[in-house]
Amino acid sequence: MSAKRRERSEENKEGFPEEERRCAEEEDFEEALREAPTSSAAPRRKPGPPRRHISPTPEPVDDFLRNFLRRLGLSRTLSSFEAEWYGSAQKHLKENLSSTEVPFIPDALTHQQLLLSELDTVRRETEELREEVLAARESLVRVQRERDFHRLQYGRVSEEKNQLIKDLKELRKHLGSYEPAMRQLDDKCQATLRQKTLISLQKARLQNTKDTRASQQKENKKATAADKSPPENTTRHPKDSEFPRMVKTHLPEVIPQTEKSSFSLFCSMRAHKLPISCIHLHPRKRILASASDDHTWRLWALPAPGQKVGQMLLTGEEHSDWLSGCSFHPDGSKLATTSGDTTVRLWDFACGLCVLTLSGHTQPTWGCSFHSSGHFLASCSADRTAKLWDLNSQRCRFTMRRHVASVNSVCFLTASNLLLTCSADKTLALWDARLGVCTAIFHGHQHPCNHGAFTLAGDIVASCDFRGVVNLWDTRKTGSPVATTDAGPMGANQVAFSQSGKMLAVASSDGLVRLVEVDSSTVSSLVGHSGSVQSVTFDHQRDTVISAGSDGMIKIWS
Repeated sequence: MSAKRRERSEENKEGFPEEERRCAEEEDFEEALREAPTSSAAPRRKPGPPRRHISPTPEPVDDFLRNFLRRLGLSRTLSSFEAEWYGSAQKHLKENLSSTEVPFIPDALTHQQLLLSELDTVRRETEELREEVLAARESLVRVQRERDFHRLQYGRVSEEKNQLIKDLKELRKHLGSYEPAMRQLDDKCQATLRQKTLISLQKARLQNTKDTRASQQKENKKATAADKSPPENTTRHPKDSEFPRMVKTHLPEVIPQTEKSSFSLFCSMRAHKLPISCIHLHPRKRILASASDDHTWRLWALPAPGQKVGQMLLTGEEHSDWLSGCSFHPDGSKLATTSGDTTVRLWDFACGLCVLTLSGHTQPTWGCSFHSSGHFLASCSADRTAKLWDLNSQRCRFTMRRHVASVNSVCFLTASNLLLTCSADKTLALWDARLGVCTAIFHGHQHPCNHGAFTLAGDIVASCDFRGVVNLWDTRKTGSPVATTDAGPMGANQVAFSQSGKMLAVASSDGLVRLVEVDSSTVSSLVGHSGSVQSVTFDHQRDTVISAGSDGMIKIWS
């Protein structure tokens, strides 16, 4: 066999191609495999003592082939095998590394490292899971504690709720036991009020009849006299003034012109820091008086055409409480003010001081008005009365008691002895100032009345109430209002007619000045005040509206 191998090796050396050389080597390998058992079986040894069986550990395939070729002395075959084996292994390794899959390296150390890395990963995940379990356990314990706390709170709240329901039921039962007594007291109160109203009506009727008869008797006695004088009061004071038959008024001259229907804000003045309760215009000049809750009144010169700034002329500070109203003397030289201190004060502009204090009301006074002669001043109060003061004798001539609630406003008809009062008992009353007798009652308001005013002609009366309803009345027909305008839902505080009587201004608590056309009842609004509007008036030329409110501002609209 060695000779044959040598011959084949020589033939291979002579220059056979590479494929034939490989085929020859494979044939030599097969022959060697066939000869190997025969050569190993030739030398036989005697059987020795039995040995312990040890299971052989299989070696890797490449090591087996390498050892086999080395034993046989096939060095060239071994070199070719190693070259091809390691070349194919390197190529396979590169392909596996370039792919996304993890390459399989048949090495015990590499395999151990992979297992160790997986073991570390498993341990790390186990530790994370342990921490999450501990955190979840703590959260569970905290939630259980909160649950127990809320259960206790719910139980306590439920007990309190049940106790409150029980107390509410007892209070309702207790209230129900008082309802019959309350109804009985209410019925008694209503009956007493009706009886009181009837008694006051009968008293006024008897007083009116008595005064009328007395005046008729006196007129009959003095019918033959050359100079007839008006009836006198039995308690006449030597300095008492006489009511004139023909009143010489100081009315401004009204220039005929068309009535202006649209107004816009011309200028604003900060008159007081506290709310303004009333404003009144001088009878002949562009001077405005304002009364405020700051216990003072002030005189303002209104801005001339082309100017937008007013000037303060005078102020008075002797009242001890808020001021509710003010009124100019017909000659413009004096000012009367009413206040929450229950007094009426007369101020003289020449000396700038209070020259007369009229005390007699028992509760705050709301307003005042001069007679056209300038000798008499009427005031109204929350004590449900209106008083007529004689400025010459400085005493109260009459106390008019007709209303059953606060008298909120008083107003003399120009060039007349008629006096209008407006009350919270939802009525208006017309009085004869010479006798202090109520001559007419106006019924129609459903809410307390706040203010009333005459037209310059005296044939129409306007009134407003707590819910913003404005009624127009004919002084010759006192049955029901001739027109009604709703300026609500907020209250209407004051009304004022223009010089022609065709336009009515309403001061509303919602911060608007409403203008009502008397003939058509058309309503328009002037927006500008930040609070309720307390007072409003027209100027002498009918082209300007002046308003004042709780924001302390005086606004002029033209």
